[in-house]
Amino acid sequence: MGLFDVFRSRGPSAAALLEANALVIDVRTPAEYRTGHVKGSRNVPLDRIEAFARKEDPTARPIVTCCASGMRSGRAAKALNNAGFTVANGGAWTKVERLQQRQ
Repeated sequence: MGLFDVFRSRGPSAAALLEANALVIDVRTPAEYRTGHVKGSRNVPLDRIEAFARKEDPTARPIVTCCASGMRSGRAAKALNNAGFTVANGGAWTKVERLQQRQ
């Protein structure tokens, strides 16, 4: 897998999942999250995403991941997808915030 494979679209878009009431998971550190985040999002740092996947129901609701630039959220989206979740990488949290405001 190449560096940019995490950005390729392999499923529903972040916009489509947000329309379907997706849970927004921000995978930045708690300190980064405190500086600003998508309203209603949940902070699950990337190093805790596998623990989240083990304890949560993958069929409960779709997920949109976000971070500062899209790199960490892409890794989180891939891990969640591999665990059976319906997920899209939203990229930067500010982009997800704009998408959410359009709805």
